[in-house]
Amino acid sequence: MKKSILLALVCAAAIHASAQIDFDKKLKDLGIELYAPTKPMGNYVKVVRTGNLLFFAGHGPTRADNSNITGKVGKDLTLEQGYDAAKQTGIALLSTLKAEIGDLNKVKRIVKVLGMVNCTDTFTDQPKVINGFSDLMVSIFGEKGKHARSAVGMYMLPSNIAVEIEMIVEIED
Repeated sequence: MKKSILLALVCAAAIHASAQIDFDKKLKDLGIELYAPTKPMGNYVKVVRTGNLLFFAGHGPTRADNSNITGKVGKDLTLEQGYDAAKQTGIALLSTLKAEIGDLNKVKRIVKVLGMVNCTDTFTDQPKVINGFSDLMVSIFGEKGKHARSAVGMYMLPSNIAVEIEMIVEIED
């Protein structure tokens, strides 16, 4: 009886270990390269940890060369370009996350996201734009990447960036 229980526990542990996904490898498989995050542009920090939660300051669609995707969705940018800007913002946030915790395998869950879209007053597809971020998180983290979310339109964002996103992430001990 004890051998059966021990064998069952060993098998369960082996299955659990083999089911673990290496999120850094997943990024490489998706062709996504993270980069050194930019420094804050004021008297604040990019991320604050309290317990096992990380609260991220708003990030924009910053590329590895420190350029931003700018413009107003519905005027300067199409819905698809806005979607790509939200995806790029996700890469910027992941770059800060990786710099903060060192190993993306510590991510327990993407908890909450606030997505802000720089758009015209007649543009109403903000959720479709922020799907660029959400789809990226799920493609990397699977179920752990599904999150609660708000997607809102803004008349203007700093430096005319197309998208700004804040997120809350739970990490393992």
